[in-house]
Amino acid sequence: MTKIKDKCILVTGGASGIGRIMGRMALEKGARCLVIWDINETAIAETAAEYESIGTVKGYRVDVSDNEAVAAAYRRVCDECGNVDILINCAGIVTGNKTFDKQTTDDIERTMRINSIAPMVLALHALPDMIARDSGHICNIASAAGMISNPKMSVYVASKWAVIGWSDSVRIELAQAHSKVRFTTIAPYYINTGMFDGVHSRIFPILDPERTSRKILRAIERNKNFSGIPLGFHLIRICQGLLPVSWFDFIFGRCFGIFSAMDNFTGRKNK
Repeated sequence: MTKIKDKCILVTGGASGIGRIMGRMALEKGARCLVIWDINETAIAETAAEYESIGTVKGYRVDVSDNEAVAAAYRRVCDECGNVDILINCAGIVTGNKTFDKQTTDDIERTMRINSIAPMVLALHALPDMIARDSGHICNIASAAGMISNPKMSVYVASKWAVIGWSDSVRIELAQAHSKVRFTTIAPYYINTGMFDGVHSRIFPILDPERTSRKILRAIERNKNFSGIPLGFHLIRICQGLLPVSWFDFIFGRCFGIFSAMDNFTGRKNK
């Protein structure tokens, strides 16, 4: 079991969405210090002010797409807050619902830097100390989109496939090294945080942020290797392996509407 009580928790994207909720829940569970990384200084200040009555909160404005900024911020966190015990890589973006031919190289690079490269770079800084202490936990928030192809979000899908493959590979490396450091990969369906406003889902309800955040923290506490949310989404993965591609596309893409979920996507109005 991974205990949250008396631990230092670092959450990227921690001033909004499920990152913000998980930070509050970690403090409620007795975390020694909650470290929030976010790009939005106003949101950081508001979150820290709201949570200071629950526990110790430290907020840092960090652009996780900037590798040098990540390195400098992580050193500062260690100096000011002590060792990071649990890292939750939650920061992420989706740039829109354009088909791939209408994407720009900036769209591609920005999405991959924030969604895929940033968790890897931050883990590079966190892992050596964790391995040396033989203690620590890194949780990477991927997406159900990292398990199933979906039109009008191809770059986002690519970034989340990358996170799942990388995260689970490092988990195996740590297990082979007999390390007590843990990696948990989370693949949630669309969550009702505003990031995917306008998405229409026929077969699975849009996830509740509070319940999803609670499940993620529970997965960390239980040292789960991988958690798909909701559990029923794994049925789609089973069907992917059993059905011919044309059948799968027809049943889940057309009949169940998965391939049209992004048609009316708007995303957050205030970015």
